[in-house]
Amino acid sequence: MDAVSAPIDVAVGILMKPNGDVLLGCRPEGKPYAGYWEFPGGKVEAGETVLDALKREFAEEIGVRIISAEPWCGVAHVYPHAHVHLHFYISREWEGEPQSLEAQELAWQGAVAVEPVLPATIPLLEWLDRLRYEI
Repeated sequence: MDAVSAPIDVAVGILMKPNGDVLLGCRPEGKPYAGYWEFPGGKVEAGETVLDALKREFAEEIGVRIISAEPWCGVAHVYPHAHVHLHFYISREWEGEPQSLEAQELAWQGAVAVEPVLPATIPLLEWLDRLRYEI
C-alpha cells in the first residue's frame, strides 16, 4: 500500500484571544515544509481521541493546557509526503502562555500577515476571519 494513500488524522488547534487574535507557529528546520506557518497540533496516536491528541500536542509543543475546545471543521489535504485529515478545534480557554518548546517561532496574528502559510491552512483563513470578526 502506498504510504501517501492512507490518511493520517491530525489534531489542529486554534488558540483564539477575546480580540480575535490567533496563534500560529512556524515549522522548524528538519520537518517537512520547514519555514511555513501553521496552527499548532500533531498526529493522533492509536487509542487517542482527537481532543486528547490536541491537549497532548499543545502541552508538548507550546506548554499550554487546553481547558476547553470546540470542533470547528475538518479538511483533507494531500501533501507530497503525506495524506492528512486535519481536525480543527478552536480553544478560547487555556492555561499558560504559549512558548516555543520545539524550536518553532510563534506569532499572535489578527489579520494573518505571516507567510508562507501551509497550503492546507490557506483556505481556512477566510472562514476563520468571518468567525473571528462576526458582529
